[in-house]
Amino acid sequence: MRAKIFFSIITILFFTTFMHSSFAQCSICTKTAEQLGEGPAHSLNKGILYLMFTPLAIMTYIGFKWWRKEKEIMKSES
Repeated sequence: MRAKIFFSIITILFFTTFMHSSFAQCSICTKTAEQLGEGPAHSLNKGILYLMFTPLAIMTYIGFKWWRKEKEIMKSES
């Protein structure tokens, strides 16, 4: 049950990140993007989201592997 909740939260966070891509910038990046113009600002924002996705994908993979191993251990104990 806890694993389903965990993966649901990760999924929701993943999709809301890409739906609200304008919130991916810190205040310094926002000021820089405003000075660059619309096109480069959009590319900067996509780059920030790309860099954010990699650690999130790694954490999701490790969490899934841990969950599956725990499930096997609990099954073998009972």
